[in-house]
Amino acid sequence: MKPTFARCLLAASIAGLTIASAAQASTTLRMAHFWPGASGINQDIFEAWADTIEEESGGELRVEMFPSGTLAKPDAIYEAVGNGIADIGATAQGYTAGRFPLSQIVELPGVAGTATQGACVLQTLYDEGHLDEEYADTRPLFMFTTGPGGIHTIDTDVQVPSDLEGLRIRRPTAVAGEMLENMGANPVGMPAPEIYTAMQRGVVDGLSFPWEGLKGFRINELVNYHTEVPFYTLIFVATMSQRTYDGLSPEQQAVIDANSGMKWAENAGAVFDRLDVEGKQEARDAGHTIREIENPLEDPDWQAPLQDGIESYLAQVEERGLPAREVYEAALAASESCAADQG
Repeated sequence: MKPTFARCLLAASIAGLTIASAAQASTTLRMAHFWPGASGINQDIFEAWADTIEEESGGELRVEMFPSGTLAKPDAIYEAVGNGIADIGATAQGYTAGRFPLSQIVELPGVAGTATQGACVLQTLYDEGHLDEEYADTRPLFMFTTGPGGIHTIDTDVQVPSDLEGLRIRRPTAVAGEMLENMGANPVGMPAPEIYTAMQRGVVDGLSFPWEGLKGFRINELVNYHTEVPFYTLIFVATMSQRTYDGLSPEQQAVIDANSGMKWAENAGAVFDRLDVEGKQEARDAGHTIREIENPLEDPDWQAPLQDGIESYLAQVEERGLPAREVYEAALAASESCAADQG
């Protein structure tokens, strides 16, 4: 029997409703961060995470990436997630001064020797509940760190702290800035995407950065001297709007949950470690001068300013009524267990 016009119309309507329902089931999540779109950090961490989310959700979840601070400025990304401008954001906690004081204990020298270890330490502190209150307004996905940051200058060969006297050095956070002050430098705060132009214009004489950042932000083009003195680690968080998460289906939430926590923290750390090797090799290939201070906390020239900086920071956090030394001890314990696990 031939189908009637009415039946054809009904079938077409049902098909249309099915397509519309499928389209409605697909949710696009806006993710903001400050790394360049072409950087290894964006491609090998965030794009890889986004691809995994899309694949494991069967296409129901898609992630639209906004790199280079295009959706929110670097120091406003966390707030943008909290107020719903971005569904997901990744940023440095230290870009919001004083907002994450216990988390930033992981930035202190001696806590982590690699990015993988640092990511493990920071994620462990969060998983153990030490940092819950600092992230109560969003839903953290995973936390990670750079490798240890050193000092890089345009035309000054820094061998001891006194060589920094009077130099304008870009610092990533207030924690690292205090260390630099103790060494005699004049720290200048600015987000990473602004460094290249600032150095071109002579606003700063150098910067504190991990090797990865020298490659990702093309800073090796501008500096000639490197002092590999691991005096800080920069920490990051990838976090999600709680309201956005609550609006997902249970199945979609399960995909997000399965791609949160230690697995992706350590994935991110491994990417940073690889890029650190590449950034240092890039400097070697360019014929730059590289000085290596292997253990500055035991070095007679570098020990005092760094130890003073650690004690000063812990005291400042304690003055706010927070358990700074308890978290510091937990960080050191996590550092040992993370190193053992990765060894």
